[in-house]
Amino acid sequence: MQSGNKTIAKNTIFLYFRMIFSMLVSLYTSRVVLQTLGIEDYGIYQVVGGVVGMMSFLTAALATGSSRFLTFEMGTGDTDKLMRTFSTTLTIHIFLALLIVLLAETVGLWFIHQKMSLSIPAERMNAALWAYHLSILASVVSITQVPYSAAIIAHERMNIYAYMSIVDVSVKLGIVYLLKIGAMDKLILYAILLCAVHICFALFYRFYCITRFKETRYQFLIDKNILKSIGGFSGWSLFASTAITLNNQGMIIITNMFFGPAVVTARAISVQVNAAAGLFVQNFRTAANPQIVKRYAAEDYEGSKNLLLNSTKFSFFLMFLLGFPVILLAEPLLHLWLEIVPEYSVIFLQLIIIQSFFAVFDSSFYTALYAKGQLRENALISPTVLFIAFAVAYWLFKAGYPPVTLSYVGIVAYALLGIVIKPILVCRIVDYSFKNVLSVFIPCLKVCIVATPIPIIINYYFGKNSLFSFVTIALISALCVAVAVLYFGIETNMRRDLIGFAKRKIKEIF
Repeated sequence: MQSGNKTIAKNTIFLYFRMIFSMLVSLYTSRVVLQTLGIEDYGIYQVVGGVVGMMSFLTAALATGSSRFLTFEMGTGDTDKLMRTFSTTLTIHIFLALLIVLLAETVGLWFIHQKMSLSIPAERMNAALWAYHLSILASVVSITQVPYSAAIIAHERMNIYAYMSIVDVSVKLGIVYLLKIGAMDKLILYAILLCAVHICFALFYRFYCITRFKETRYQFLIDKNILKSIGGFSGWSLFASTAITLNNQGMIIITNMFFGPAVVTARAISVQVNAAAGLFVQNFRTAANPQIVKRYAAEDYEGSKNLLLNSTKFSFFLMFLLGFPVILLAEPLLHLWLEIVPEYSVIFLQLIIIQSFFAVFDSSFYTALYAKGQLRENALISPTVLFIAFAVAYWLFKAGYPPVTLSYVGIVAYALLGIVIKPILVCRIVDYSFKNVLSVFIPCLKVCIVATPIPIIINYYFGKNSLFSFVTIALISALCVAVAVLYFGIETNMRRDLIGFAKRKIKEIF
């Protein structure tokens, strides 16, 4: 248990190092890319990429199965079955990649010409098609990369992600430079460069896995029993993946159909900032989830449960610590980052952060179902909510409601998933109790109630028209959340240990 906690802590540090470095550079490069491509071309790239994403809904389902079974077999210690599991999953993904190419170059291409051509200017259609075909190639590379990424996560080698992020962001800086000096069409050049980066990084990760993990030395085989297990597991998550794809990529496409590329760009900007904040939570969960699954596989059910409950609380605290100041300072933050802020960007950002607070519970409690391998009920109920959300957003757009409507629909959907549906499912399926669930929700609610009033009042009266007020509000917000977590979010023993640790470190310094 103690060794597992140390592994989580070490991997979290590696992932945070990776995240902070890549986040700072990514925010800079995305600003330059937006300025270089322009709002319209940036939106077009998001749209054509969304069409490819719609074709890749199978990938998410199989990726979940691949990661779960590789991690589970490592927990059981069956090396031979682990090798057969990897080869089987990679074979499945190769066939899937071929299917995606077939669908994208037929159905997807028809959709671009018949539906998207109404909102994409005629003079940009050729560039959009170039971006589309290159997005397909990048998608194929990503699909066949899934088992290798799953192997790295299963082995908990998070340090490799940290090291490669330095290279990744350096390459992205190079892309920005080439984009600015390149003589060819900027959108086509951007698509070519991103596709090339996808291919190069995939080749490196494959070389890394093959030379270090014996099970990743691929043999063309399909173990029928493993295929049946993965198929049964992934079959239930397929419906969920389809709904998530509709909710993410589908929303981009219908937004473009009703409002055009400029509004898509505004939405994409808000998603990117939210993703940067969410990386803190994602990295923490990436470090914790393998241990949750391995403990469950080793029949340490109580240890798996305690780790999930504690990691869920801290996931929310991390998201709230970052997200709450962003909500208050969304407008000056976007102006500081982009200078020219597309319409709707501010409200999109504020609402998607609120949605993410609920999404933390949804994704965290899902890990309990994922560890047990029983996804049927979740695959029937949760995706239905997202299908309904997509249909409601489409109907409201058609009725003349503004673009921001999709954000309100998303908040309602993820609130239902995170605080109603997932808690009921983990209590019914994984033998959690409502007391366990309340041990997560009550501290999180207390932190929200205690931490928010002072920053909101200061933000309202102090204003945020200067750098000093911006920094002051951000620091006060973060401090209020940190103090609320310390005194209302964690247990007395943990608070005492943290305070004692801080006092010892202060004494060592002074």
